[in-house]
Amino acid sequence: MTGPKRILVFQTAFLGDVILTTPMLQLLKERYPAAEIDVVTTPAAAPFLLNHPSVSTVIPYDKRGSQKGLRGIAAMGILLKKRQYDLAVVPHRSFRTAAIMALSRIPRRITFTTSSGTLFYHDLVPYDKVQHEVERNIALLAPLGIVPQQKVLPELHPTDVDVRSVSTLLFEREILDQHAMIAVAPGSVWFTKRWPAERFAVLAGKLAADGFQVMIVGGKEDAAAAAEIRQRTNHKNVHDMSGTLTLMQSAELLRRCAALVTNDSAPLHMGVAMRTPVVAVFGATVPAFGFSPYGPYDRVVEVYGLSCRPCAIHGGKVCPIGTFECMKKIDAETVYMAVKEVLTAAGTAT
Repeated sequence: MTGPKRILVFQTAFLGDVILTTPMLQLLKERYPAAEIDVVTTPAAAPFLLNHPSVSTVIPYDKRGSQKGLRGIAAMGILLKKRQYDLAVVPHRSFRTAAIMALSRIPRRITFTTSSGTLFYHDLVPYDKVQHEVERNIALLAPLGIVPQQKVLPELHPTDVDVRSVSTLLFEREILDQHAMIAVAPGSVWFTKRWPAERFAVLAGKLAADGFQVMIVGGKEDAAAAAEIRQRTNHKNVHDMSGTLTLMQSAELLRRCAALVTNDSAPLHMGVAMRTPVVAVFGATVPAFGFSPYGPYDRVVEVYGLSCRPCAIHGGKVCPIGTFECMKKIDAETVYMAVKEVLTAAGTAT
């Protein structure tokens, strides 16, 4: 039986969601090695997929910018129709996406039962709330007879240019023992998902005192938190890298680190994709949502027994009850010990 020759995957959610789509892409390529697999995603997430061996073409869709509104929906639908795909696998569940799928006229379209506009799809797969997001995405392949027998981890693939850029940066900072690096990612779009910067600073100070090079990673929007951590520690082993690296350069830096400490945000999934052991601090959200770290040595640090938790699926701009106990009750010593456990389990303790 001949398989599909042109496959479309549509995922325009947050950065972490796109990373968690890569195991599904890898399985599709494994089953249909001759097929062209294209991905529609946001301009921000496109770098994650441009060098991925399972992806033929990345199609950016700026749904909140230059391609927003009905005109953007129509244009994208027409574009996809012209590309003549045989199959669409759609983890993104919005009605906007469903409308584009309807316009694309792709002869077979698969999505979740909880998606909007399910009448525009052919195969509907139950959305299991207790599964990890990786496993939920992979479940979309069941109608194709693709059911993996073992865990499939996300993958990111920095380019040779990314690798050289990070090597140059580390050389310029005279960081020669790269196995002694630990990354910390203090940022998140949502305030209630951010462990306080002063706690990150205490942790960074402890790790620096142990001889680790502490690499603060994040975008320009995380510069204030990174600067506070750097200022509070005032240690030569603490390096502020925020806003200086591209997404894929950040991924390459994480690959070289012995561990990553992060909030429930995109760096968490970047670390897993680069096989870096992760310690994830969860506050307003919970691992049960399906976005916990997925690697073999990863740990989650969280406060149990709070009736107010979780307070939102994605977090929020303020604590709804004003106490922020879910983060304030997590001290630096607890996270420090989790890092030590992860290093020991991964065999990288110093």
